Amino acid sequence: MSTISLNATSSKALINQGFSTNPSGVHLTRRGRLARTLLVLSLAVVLASVFGLSAGAGTNSAVGEPTSFIEVTVAPGDTLWSLASRMAGGADVRAMVDEIASVNALASADLQAGQKVRIPLH
Repeated sequence: MSTISLNATSSKALINQGFSTNPSGVHLTRRGRLARTLLVLSLAVVLASVFGLSAGAGTNSAVGEPTSFIEVTVAPGDTLWSLASRMAGGADVRAMVDEIASVNALASADLQAGQKVRIPLH
């Protein structure tokens, strides 16, 4: 004689048997879940920064060619405009005035007789 035994398990339990929410059987505390989350977030930040740095690695940051200067002693009656117009050589005098003021860190266009002024050569 053969005996058949039936277990009293529901069909849902048999279907969902392979999909348990915690397959490893390890139960983390709230502190453990927080530590795991912070670890994953910190790894994501590190990876994003590494990829961000390598993304800009191909940029070309070439330094401009060095500029030559001459040093002029300001004579009585000389202005920034008159010096720039003499040295501009047909170029835009306003751009030369701005460049001279920038190179010499001049706060105003006023020059004093005897003052040394550097003028860029182009």
